[in-house]
Amino acid sequence: MSPTFRSLRVRNYRLFATGQVISLTGTWAQRVAQDWLVLVVSHNSGTALGITTALQFLPMLLFGLYGGVLADRHDKRALLVGTQAAMGVLALVLGLLTLSGDVQLWHVYLLAAGLGLASCIDIPTRQAFVSELVGADELPNAVSLNSATFNSARIVGPAVAGVAISGVGTGWVFLGNAVSYVAVLAGLLMMRRGELFATTRQARSPGQLMEGLRYVRTRPRMYVPILLVFMVGTFGLNFQITLSLIARATFHADAGSFGLLSSALAGGSLIGALGSARRAGLPRIRTMLVAALAFGVLEIVDGFAPSFWVLAVLLVPTGAAVLTFTTTANAIVQLGAEPQVRGRVMALYLTVFIGGTPIGAPLLGLLAEHIGPRSSLWIGGVVCTLSAVAAAAFFARRGGFAVQPHLLRRHPHVHVRSTSDPVVR
Repeated sequence: MSPTFRSLRVRNYRLFATGQVISLTGTWAQRVAQDWLVLVVSHNSGTALGITTALQFLPMLLFGLYGGVLADRHDKRALLVGTQAAMGVLALVLGLLTLSGDVQLWHVYLLAAGLGLASCIDIPTRQAFVSELVGADELPNAVSLNSATFNSARIVGPAVAGVAISGVGTGWVFLGNAVSYVAVLAGLLMMRRGELFATTRQARSPGQLMEGLRYVRTRPRMYVPILLVFMVGTFGLNFQITLSLIARATFHADAGSFGLLSSALAGGSLIGALGSARRAGLPRIRTMLVAALAFGVLEIVDGFAPSFWVLAVLLVPTGAAVLTFTTTANAIVQLGAEPQVRGRVMALYLTVFIGGTPIGAPLLGLLAEHIGPRSSLWIGGVVCTLSAVAAAAFFARRGGFAVQPHLLRRHPHVHVRSTSDPVVR
């Protein structure tokens, strides 16, 4: 088997990945359909779209850390069966409401918040569960393949949604997503318990949440990537708002074109994820920083795209850069955490990554509505660029690597080399 896909040799991981790619395809199709439904019901309100996104991710900001505590205390597979079933029911309800013709904006708000509540347990548990499927040796590859799976779904899901919305409407997309959860539930139930790399569950005791925070606070190799992920996730990764508004309001395109833009971004993300999976050895701080900087610059350029098709082409390298960044940051944090605190550490990582969306989404949605959709890309790109430069300066000051600019030569370039710290590469 190719080194890129070596984790798939593990039966339990193969079942998990198969279920995920089917379910996540439905999830991404629902996200596109939900955004389109909100725009239709609210008459193209970027603020309404931002509120919906915020409600879906606000629970992660409020309760995500406690979700990590639960992941460390309980059987992760059992938790995932419960959360995945709950999310399937929510998709079913939204589908039935939409098909009945009675759906209102407050229905979407309420169900988006419900999905967020289930996700604040599901997401950190799912992240931490990967190490129990493959063990430490294959964890970097499995993390990268998870990103590849996620972005394969991001390619297929929006494309399917675009066609389905035009053909049969948003309601059937929601029902299709509800059915897709059967695949991931079947995969979880078919796993062989004896082949899991189970970690010792943490007994209930006071202060477990704060223990996880203190653990990260003393490790710069973990908290700097987490802070950088917060900045990128909050201000840079709001494409579900910007792309839908740019497609509909700037380029006057239909749902199929919106799906095409989402698929272009996801296609580049898949390239980035597969590239990360192919790389051997430990994840590198340097790779993370370069990818974050490239993403910030590309997002600014995206904001100046003169036409729909130029934007679609630019979104491919943008997706590759951001997935290289997030996959590398994820692996650095996961590998740096000891098994007994991994659930809480990943909950913190995901809380700042996803939980920052309720802060950035309404703000960028408001800017997009009143200044123009392109403004959210420009602002997000500038914030991400400056954050990457600040993180690089931090590590350079600690002696992790040296940045040597050669700007006056015939071929200007910047050379980054490792110095005294062998773990900061």
